[in-house]
Amino acid sequence: MSQTIRRSGNDAATSHDISGKGLKTGQLGLLAVVVLGISTIAPAYTLTGALGPTVNEVGLQLPVIFLIGFIPMILVSLAYRELNADSPDSGTTFTWVTKAFGPWVGWMGGWGLLAANIIVLSNLAGVAVDFFYLFLAQATGSPELADLASNKLLNVATCFVFVALAVWISYRGLHTTKIVQYGLVGFQLLVLGLFVAMAFANWSTSETAVPFSWDWFDVTKIETFGQIAAGISLSIFVYWGWDVCLTVNEETANGKKTAGLAGTLTAVIVLGIYLLVTIATMMFAGVGDSGIGLNNEENHANVFTALASPVMGPFAILMSLAVLSSSAASLQSTFTSPSRSLLAMAHYGALPERFSHMSKKFSTPGFATVAAGVLSAGFYAVMHVISENVLNDTILALGLMICFYYGLTAIACVWYFRNSVFASARNFFLRLVCPLFGGVGLFVVFLQTAVDSWAPEFGSGSEIFGVGLVFVLGIGILVLGAVVMLIMSRVRPGFFRGETIRKDTPALVVPE
Repeated sequence: MSQTIRRSGNDAATSHDISGKGLKTGQLGLLAVVVLGISTIAPAYTLTGALGPTVNEVGLQLPVIFLIGFIPMILVSLAYRELNADSPDSGTTFTWVTKAFGPWVGWMGGWGLLAANIIVLSNLAGVAVDFFYLFLAQATGSPELADLASNKLLNVATCFVFVALAVWISYRGLHTTKIVQYGLVGFQLLVLGLFVAMAFANWSTSETAVPFSWDWFDVTKIETFGQIAAGISLSIFVYWGWDVCLTVNEETANGKKTAGLAGTLTAVIVLGIYLLVTIATMMFAGVGDSGIGLNNEENHANVFTALASPVMGPFAILMSLAVLSSSAASLQSTFTSPSRSLLAMAHYGALPERFSHMSKKFSTPGFATVAAGVLSAGFYAVMHVISENVLNDTILALGLMICFYYGLTAIACVWYFRNSVFASARNFFLRLVCPLFGGVGLFVVFLQTAVDSWAPEFGSGSEIFGVGLVFVLGIGILVLGAVVMLIMSRVRPGFFRGETIRKDTPALVVPE
């Protein structure tokens, strides 16, 4: 269904009748939404890919960087809660930024969200492929099977299979997704708990072990702001994904309150998981550049590949399964966000109407889900050809995208509620102070990372015409978004004239 707008003569739209998008309401409770958020963040997958690059930037200050990276995340999550309580909508950033700053800025906010999701979906599929073949090697006792992941053609083909399976589950709706996620998320958290316990118990037996020190939480020991910005950008990546809790607000029981609360709870829970795993891993492996040291470049792509056997012994295969299930679970649950964002953008006339097509059987955005799958698989195939280290470069580029659209959403919160921020102490902090500091902080990191990533040596060292691949990906995708936006303004001019959604557009009625 599309939005209906009543007009009077040649006047601009003066009232709006908001129709639903066709999503099935009341499917999820608080626990299910938190599980969906944890699944999208994917602690096991995220840590195996982020620990090495982050240690490379900040060394022993890894724990404090994760804490600093969490600050803008929690501040932004509070902004999301305020916006969601006022205007629950599956379009989240796109819808809220449009209502605050107008259609042009709102469209770019939506593009940033979509780009981040497409990048991470390709990344998730890649990690799933690596650990799938590693698991086969461990299960069969044939180490050569792990090397199959290095075959580019086979790697890409296997990636396509994983994406197709994830799209199929997502297409069937949130009920199927919920059942799958309870099993996969529960398993990965149990294995991470076992890994932490065994690392703490046996750290002193490791040749690379370092004793715990409170100095790890001293930010002054980091030498340059550039290192801090790079470290925060990487740590932001490890928290990214909690906003999927808000994306399903139209499909959640009492979505105005539950979705926002779930997003904040998810971020806090994940912080606890990360600190425990990070400290245990550093104590056992150290931050050296050889052996199982976290700064060994050979371990950066998948840290747990190197650490599973030394830490867990005969149970190492469980870690391979945990990362595989983590990446597979996140690959599937992450499709929830771009599919509903594409749905919302089409619903309000910012994209071709085809993207608003709903599956009649499952009440899911069918076309948008398949489109997100095709885009992510295609992006992975291209990146696998041009990048020397697909995982590292896409993580860094993803950090740029996250800073952009999270920061934009936070600033939109301040502007949208500008007339009510002094009405109470609560409003002052939750609608002004918290989102302002969170948004500004993220934009500072965005700018610093963009400047640093111009150099080819930033990231894997891959470059295009002398410009670092991370810069080309991060900034290039935003420029591409501006080009697509100009095309859409000609093809779908109604949205860009403010005919479908404005600040005075009333919120959807979300059932309690």
